[in-house]
Amino acid sequence: MIVLVTGASRGIGRGVAQALADAGATVYATGRSIAGATLPAAATRIACDHTDDGQVAAVFDRIREERGTLDVLVNGVWGGYERMMENGQFTWPNPFWQQPAWRWDAMMNAGVRAGYVASQHAAQLMVPAARGLIVHLSHWAAHKHQSNVAYGVSKAATDKMAAHMAHELQPHGVTSVSLYPGLVRTEAVMQFAQYLDLSNSESPEFTGRVVAALAADPAVSRFSGRWLVVAALAAEYGITDIDGKQPRPLTLADV
Repeated sequence: MIVLVTGASRGIGRGVAQALADAGATVYATGRSIAGATLPAAATRIACDHTDDGQVAAVFDRIREERGTLDVLVNGVWGGYERMMENGQFTWPNPFWQQPAWRWDAMMNAGVRAGYVASQHAAQLMVPAARGLIVHLSHWAAHKHQSNVAYGVSKAATDKMAAHMAHELQPHGVTSVSLYPGLVRTEAVMQFAQYLDLSNSESPEFTGRVVAALAADPAVSRFSGRWLVVAALAAEYGITDIDGKQPRPLTLADV
């Protein structure tokens, strides 16, 4: 199984790349700071700024030359989480009229658009092979206000993009889904561990285990176009987290 995980330098993307490598996949991992990522030696790291279309094209050219195909794309790259503190103020939860405009641009360009462009390249490899899986990492904020307006709009756009891609890809045997992790113990989250209830949290690798199960499922097309909850899929597939626990699936009311 040939896999590309974008945004794999840290966070959920890194965990997904780790878990897929552990599952025996041939993993390509991209990110601007991918050289310093904690990943297995077998993972192929490619430095890439996903807002630069030329760099993105070069990643897929390399995969085409080295492997000739691509089975799974996980769109984990995202923007807008940086610079939450500006001029000594925590601006992340501010109302939209007090939000810096760059945050909208970062989420739409380094997030939604980056996923769109990567998916275009992936589809060009998957459609001729009549198989493949494209996973867009998304969030409950698509359905319920969380944090700020730009965040919710960008996640809703990601879900809609996944659904519309599914409509065009399904006749060609390619599946497109949105995937919702729960509270994930990323590096950023663990900085605030003392303030959080982590009793039902998930490791970054947990999402990767679920992606591996989706990729191995011969009936995965039944999910195409849908948004899926990581913990719910894990329960369906009988997957546990790296600590042996099975996190409880969140619902919209929980979020």
